[in-house]
Amino acid sequence: MSQQQSSSREAKLFRNNKSQAVRIPADFELPGTSVMIHRDGDRLVIEPVRRKNLLEVLAGLDPLAPHDAFPDIDDDLLPMRDIDL
Repeated sequence: MSQQQSSSREAKLFRNNKSQAVRIPADFELPGTSVMIHRDGDRLVIEPVRRKNLLEVLAGLDPLAPHDAFPDIDDDLLPMRDIDL
């Protein structure tokens, strides 16, 4: 269904244990496995969760510790060897 189309359909509500659920018709199917839900006045808005891209994930990471926090490595303990690829 195109986002430009504006159509309405009645959907069924039902109970799933202690939660209320809505049966979404196939032509209103949302991508993914989870949604964001919020109230807008007396309306309930359900939106697909947008996956973050790699840059957004990296921007959310805490910075690494400063370089001097890493221990010095004695080069004599780790001799370099030629490797044939």
